[in-house]
Amino acid sequence: MIPRPCPPARPAEEAALPHPSGREIGKRPAEALRPLAERFLHILEKGLGCLAGLVLAALLAVALCSVLGRYAGFARWNGADELASWLYVFLIFAAFPLLADSPLSMRLEGLAGRLRGGWRSGARVFNRAVVLHASLLLVDSGAEVMRNLGGVSTQIGLPEWCRFAAAPAAGILGALLTVLRMFSERRAPLLISASLGLGFLLFALGRQPFLWPLPLPGAAAALIALGGLLLGVPLPHMLLSSLALAIPLGSLLPAAAILQTAVNGVSSFLLLAIPFFILAGGFMVAAGLAEKLVALADSLVGHRRGGLAQTALLTNVFFSGISGSSLADVAFSSKVLVPGLKERGCAPERAAAIVCATSVLPNIIPPSVAFLMLAVATDLSVGALFMGGLAAGLFLALILSFALYLLDKGERAGLPATAGARLRALLEALPMLGLAALILFGIRLGFLTASEAGALAAVYTLLLAMFGPGRSGAKAAGGRPPAPGGGPAENGSRLRNLGRVFIQSGREAASVGLLIGASAPFIFILAVDEAPAALSAFLGSMGGGPFAFLLFANALLLLSGLCLEVGAGIMLLAPLLLPAAVNAGLDPVHFGIILVVNLMLGGLTPPVGMIVFTASGLCGLSSGGVFRATLPLLAFMLAAMALMSVGAGLWALR
Repeated sequence: MIPRPCPPARPAEEAALPHPSGREIGKRPAEALRPLAERFLHILEKGLGCLAGLVLAALLAVALCSVLGRYAGFARWNGADELASWLYVFLIFAAFPLLADSPLSMRLEGLAGRLRGGWRSGARVFNRAVVLHASLLLVDSGAEVMRNLGGVSTQIGLPEWCRFAAAPAAGILGALLTVLRMFSERRAPLLISASLGLGFLLFALGRQPFLWPLPLPGAAAALIALGGLLLGVPLPHMLLSSLALAIPLGSLLPAAAILQTAVNGVSSFLLLAIPFFILAGGFMVAAGLAEKLVALADSLVGHRRGGLAQTALLTNVFFSGISGSSLADVAFSSKVLVPGLKERGCAPERAAAIVCATSVLPNIIPPSVAFLMLAVATDLSVGALFMGGLAAGLFLALILSFALYLLDKGERAGLPATAGARLRALLEALPMLGLAALILFGIRLGFLTASEAGALAAVYTLLLAMFGPGRSGAKAAGGRPPAPGGGPAENGSRLRNLGRVFIQSGREAASVGLLIGASAPFIFILAVDEAPAALSAFLGSMGGGPFAFLLFANALLLLSGLCLEVGAGIMLLAPLLLPAAVNAGLDPVHFGIILVVNLMLGGLTPPVGMIVFTASGLCGLSSGGVFRATLPLLAFMLAAMALMSVGAGLWALR
């Protein structure tokens, strides 16, 4: 008998693998696509992030040239302001594909997170379909605007259609990244097909002429947007999609007009202050400059009852003058102050709650991104809002200080600082405090616009981050103190850190700009429906004066804060409520401050609670525990809000 030849030997690791079944072999094409999709997705996300950082750097350079031309005696570049506004539009389009799945997407997870089984899968399908619809809307409307828009910019000499040229590219990349994300999430082919099919169906429906005209298409768009928001769809994408879906219902804004109104809404030179202040806050945190403010606050109040909690509060008062962003502050405080609070005997949830409550202040004490958005939405004076925000923020800080004193749980306080230590801390922090004073009074007295002040703050903190001594007490790898001048390795590390700040700040600034842009056509369609006039008439029919209106407005704003991020609340509610507030006899600036403070408190309340979710995520804690620990401090802040409202009402009746 001839022996059968033996099969060739296999490597041990190959022999250990199980033989694939027929079902597994059938899955191999999808499995082979998934790593490729993930790799391509990573490359695109990294490239778009770097592009956003580069555009933000160019934007800062153009704004700095404008400031130097105005104040340093150089030849003024007349087109600098318009070019900067165009660059901000390009920044938003560059980051648009990244924002649908980032922590900056402004989505409401409350109801969507509780869905299970087929309902949860359906919500995910709808989520991806709306993001795909918004992306396709940019492609279609951008191409139409570029074909039909004529004219040339009078300042920079470029055709007007160039301002919209990035919209189709952003839409194509947004749609591509949506598909790649579905593959990388291990979605079933049926769910991917359902998302794609529904997305194209929504797009086709939005292109139809008047099918079912309604008397109030803006109200229909608002209901559609609310439904999508409850299902976890990112708010800016849902706003764009609902506006397109309102076209068959009688909306007077065709797709091309939606894009034009959105771009015009973010083409204001005032809005450039937002990315610059975000950038300045990022430089402060990355370079350790904010730690000097912590050291100063600790030397002043660290020895008192609830010492480190009072330090966190005073640090946020100082930090408010430069960062203007509560999320930037809570990110810094969660990394720096929460460990110190826990070391002094504070429970982790309470430590995070203290950081959350005190982090409300940077969006109230100027320079405040929230007040800048309010000025854009309502045409109120930035200087007047900043001065009013300063008074309201300091009053709120005083109430919080009293609350921290009463609610002290016996955490150990530090030793009193000597006069010399306090003086050294003051001198080290003086450059940052001086910058805050320059920003506030420069804007208020008319020497600087908000955008110029933001550009100066960003450049100033950038120079300190590049050439300053670095983090106080920082150690290099291996526990050795850094060299006094900083070697090549340290300088390279600094440049990498600064590059990351540009990328992250570019994303954050683009997310705010996208929200403002998506809100602009939404506000327009509500104005066409005469929603502000209807609200004023409704409140007038109820009778009463400023106190009755304030009671209604505070209740509405607090309820809105439960499900709206502060920026969305400002852009959607301020144009509706401010005319009614003026008709009730209230000072518009006073009511604007009350509106912002109300919505900021929404950052501490479920289900949205962006401040709480950020702090709990960075600290590795349950958001529910942090929400519960925040309630006592929130009660004091609501009492302060009530006192502010009484003051505004008395001022109206004077």
